[in-house]
Amino acid sequence: MKAGWQRDRGTDAKRPDTAPEGKNMKGITMDQLERFRNRESGRKEIRTLQAALAKTEIKDLAFVPSEAAKLNGDFSVELKTNGITWQQQSGRCWLYAVMNILRERVAEKCGLEHFELSGNYLSFYDKLEKANNVLEMVIDNADKPLNDRMMEFILEGMSDGGYWTMAADLVKKYGVVPADVMPETWQSTHTEKFLKLYNSLLRKDAARLRALAAEGADLEAAKEEMLEEFYRMECIAFGEPPVSFSFEYRDKDNAFHAEHGLTGRSFYEKYAGTVLEDYVTVTNHPTSGLPMNCHYIFHYSGSMADSDITCLNLTMDELETLIIRQLEDGEPVWFGCDSGAYGDRDKGIWDPDSLDFEGLMGGIDFFMEKGERLQYHDSFATHAMIFVGVNFDETGVPNRWKIENSWGESAGKKGYFVCSEKYFREYVYEAIINRKHLSEAQKAFLNQDPVRINPWESDSL
Repeated sequence: MKAGWQRDRGTDAKRPDTAPEGKNMKGITMDQLERFRNRESGRKEIRTLQAALAKTEIKDLAFVPSEAAKLNGDFSVELKTNGITWQQQSGRCWLYAVMNILRERVAEKCGLEHFELSGNYLSFYDKLEKANNVLEMVIDNADKPLNDRMMEFILEGMSDGGYWTMAADLVKKYGVVPADVMPETWQSTHTEKFLKLYNSLLRKDAARLRALAAEGADLEAAKEEMLEEFYRMECIAFGEPPVSFSFEYRDKDNAFHAEHGLTGRSFYEKYAGTVLEDYVTVTNHPTSGLPMNCHYIFHYSGSMADSDITCLNLTMDELETLIIRQLEDGEPVWFGCDSGAYGDRDKGIWDPDSLDFEGLMGGIDFFMEKGERLQYHDSFATHAMIFVGVNFDETGVPNRWKIENSWGESAGKKGYFVCSEKYFREYVYEAIINRKHLSEAQKAFLNQDPVRINPWESDSL
């Protein structure tokens, strides 16, 4: 912790006893509306822009072809990848980004031209671990009122989403399996309704656990009964994960290989290697509440019950240098960004200059500083992918980045995307870096006692 950076973590734990009455709040007056009409009616561009927006998608009208064209071309550093995966209608991007890195190791070791890992297998255990963690958090906070900030956070429920640490913990505990060993189902690829049911059961169980806690009952026995119901739900929706399986394939030379009696963990250890322990989450959160060079930690509702998420907060210059270093070393880079900011799914680009929303809205300026966007909840990491390339201009400065996405081959350029350096610096918030690329000073920060933050602050400090 930097000297002078102090927070009272307890003062915001509970809501005030009474809601604000709004006595000093003012409504819109007729005089204000009249002033608006008089000033805006004189803007000639409004009629033209209104006509354009009446029948056309906003991002299509905002598109600037001359700027987007600057993102075309090859890349100074570019990694060969195994093709594009498709998470479909689910929020499993963070898992797919990890699997897309691991499958490259399997494909290289086995001499395969195309290979995929099962997203259904990992997401089965992810949801079960999340359910267990939520129930554990309910038990730990059973004495708190429902309007306590922690209880409100817990009762928000769970989603498909997650962090790198969560994916790494899952892989280390359960391993991975090839995609054809536990294939996708409709429910695993279209999770919205299933998650609604899952969260309803979680909240019902939370109410029951709190009542049992007040009675002094055996909460562990009750929790195990609850977990079995979640396990049953998942078996029905996704299928039951295999205890053991056979791995049979033909390599690039058409030679046949078969190995039997594998488990998820033994497959991971033999074919992907126990590599995930070598990586650390590096963030760029330039906010007043979280200083640079700060090692911080939090326990998320989506974590495993016995696991925390740890991060090292660095400047964007440092984060960019580390990402380039890893790409030049032949390793792809898992990263989190705001995919809703200045992106075009069809064209496969992310770039503020290629989408002129400001001009389309009559010159209104939407820009906020990166830290301010985080603190005011205007932006945060909503999607995880992997960097597989970077291009440098004539002065050696990065100007575009190649991205392997998990939205299928119909999105972007056969599944690959590109972002500008401007987007990279403004909307990339975290990346996973092999510890060997960290400087000695950066490694030293990791050895310091981490600062623990509240889980609901992780995207906005």
